[in-house]
This record gives sequence, structure tokens and C-alpha cells, in this order.
Amino acid sequence: MTDDYRAAAAVGALASEEGHRALLQSIVDVARAIFGAKASSIFLFDESTDELVFEAVSGEGEDEIVGMRFPSSTGIAGWVLVTRQPLVIDDLQQDPRFARQAAESTGYVPHGLMAVPLLIEERALGVLEVLDRPDDKAFTLAEMDLLTLFANQAAIGLDLLQRARRARAALEQGHGRAAQVARIAALLEDGREDSPAASQLLDALESLLATNDPRR
Repeated sequence: MTDDYRAAAAVGALASEEGHRALLQSIVDVARAIFGAKASSIFLFDESTDELVFEAVSGEGEDEIVGMRFPSSTGIAGWVLVTRQPLVIDDLQQDPRFARQAAESTGYVPHGLMAVPLLIEERALGVLEVLDRPDDKAFTLAEMDLLTLFANQAAIGLDLLQRARRARAALEQGHGRAAQVARIAALLEDGREDSPAASQLLDALESLLATNDPRR
């Protein structure tokens, strides 16, 4: 691969990474707004270090904790990652799985949350959480279903982000063939706007907004 081609491909991988990070940020921003939550976050499971990493945060702590790492077994997020099961908890102080010390290290200790795994087929990529409602309003199972649709989109974005990072790392190390780079680039350019998950999420949001429309 020529130096010019490698440089161009590296720029493309970097641009894709920034785009996927922006997608993940938009997901936590919208999830927090839709559920009226104090915070929302996406954790990435880093297999190389066996850690959970704050990849996108909206609300409490958003300017401080992106990039913060914990052992993958930590707290509610660790439980959801390992079991691949969603979870709703109204009183975290009464749940033995809650890692209060880890929460305190972020500067924000939630009272309740919803958490869902981010899955691509059977592979767990991370966890999406929504923390605390105003006036201690409890989360509902219907809202859990809606959060799962957000998680489907977040999983796609997280998968593409990881692909972009691996592509950039391979280019920086000078390994791989031009055809392999081209294949990765093609995957990264696939926005998947017409995916069933995207359609389900849009339909669910439209239904929720229509239900809450004061004119109806």
C-alpha cells in the first residue's frame, strides 16, 4: 500500500470513528430526554483489558467521566454485561449488585436505573443505562422495551466504532492488504439507515410522542 493510500485510508477511519462517536452521543442525549432522566450512558466492553469504559455520557458527569474504566464485573453494568439481561431497579441502595464506591468515584450516585445489554447477535459489546427520574418516578416495563430499541441502535454504532478503531490501528501498524482496508471502509460507510432496528426505534418514538401530545 502506498503512503498516500495509507494516509487517505487512515483519515477515512478517523472520520468514521468521529461519526460513530457522535451517533452514540446522540443516542444517550435522546434517551435522557425521552425518559426525563438525570443521566444516560453507554459503556464499551474492552475485551483486551476486561474493562467497561464510559464511551458516551449525557447529563450528570458528562464532562468528566468519558473514558473512565472499571473492571467488567463492576456493579449493575457488569451484571447486565455478563448475563445479557436487562434490569430495572428503583432503589439501588437495597440491591447488593450496586457498586456504590464505583459510583462515588464518578461524582454521581444514582437512586434508580434501567440498564440493557448492547448485543450484536450473541456478542455483548457493552451496556446502555438511564439513571434516575424526576420526583422518583419509577421506570416501567414498557419503557424498558423502548430502551431496548435504543440499545439496538447503540450496539450498531458501538460495533462500527470498534471496527473503525481496529482499522486505524492496523493502518498505523502498517499491516494488512489494500483489499482488507477497502472491505473495512465499506463496512464503516454502511450507515444502515434502513435497518429493522432503526425502523422499530422510530416507530416507538413516534408512538410515545403521540401518546404524550397534550393536544390529543
